[in-house]
Amino acid sequence: MTTTDIAPIIELRRASFGYADHPVVTGATLAIRRGEVVAVLGPNGSGKSTLVRGLLGLNDHLGGDVELFGQPRESFTDFAKLGYVPQRHTLSASVRATVTEIVAVGRLSHHRWWRPVIRSSQDAAIIDRALDVVGLNDRAHADVATLSGGQQRRVLIARALASNPDVLLMDEPTAGVDTANQQVLSEVLARLAARGTTMVIVTHELAALADIVTRIVVVQGGHIAFDGSRDEFASRTGEFASSADHHHHEDESRGARPRLPGAPSSGPLDPQGGARS
Repeated sequence: MTTTDIAPIIELRRASFGYADHPVVTGATLAIRRGEVVAVLGPNGSGKSTLVRGLLGLNDHLGGDVELFGQPRESFTDFAKLGYVPQRHTLSASVRATVTEIVAVGRLSHHRWWRPVIRSSQDAAIIDRALDVVGLNDRAHADVATLSGGQQRRVLIARALASNPDVLLMDEPTAGVDTANQQVLSEVLARLAARGTTMVIVTHELAALADIVTRIVVVQGGHIAFDGSRDEFASRTGEFASSADHHHHEDESRGARPRLPGAPSSGPLDPQGGARS
């Protein structure tokens, strides 16, 4: 069985996303299957982050069809299947919390909201495993304010992993950190890829992820301009040279907010008015 024979876990058919009556991405057709690691590239303001945030209900769905795990997005409620790593340069300094406490937030989707949250032995094991994957077991009890930007980015990845998602959606996971921390983050993502984790990664630093990406999608002018393998992309690099080397917070002035019940959103552990792209 080939990859294309596997039913998509995310499927778009001429989908459009934006804000109120303002479309940013239009006519997007895309299928993501289990085990794929898809890099989403695009120049400044192209709509690449709007595309991914649209899947999560963080932007308005303005047209076309969107299916998550075979269900229309509008009726989809099991958002624990979607592990979201937002673009954050730092975690909020206004809330004092340990690394473990932040990662434990990823377990909340598995608890009934009307019951007191009591961390079980299963929760503890999953949190420990998530910290192990990102290489932060030794900082489990550290205050996040004492961590570097790269370490904090790994905490956010661990928080997403703690929900035991079927797919990880990441917005610029290597942005805003130095070369050494980019290398560590690349190694973390490589371990996830080796485990067969499905990932959709918005990035402008393809070189840091080149060894793990199985497919590349380029968004230009709000449209998908390319969707193919690394080799196919390499043969057309001249066409998309600007897609992999620019960074821009394309949504930061639009006031996006969650539209669907249960959709991921910012919380007290995230910076207020943080970057969105």
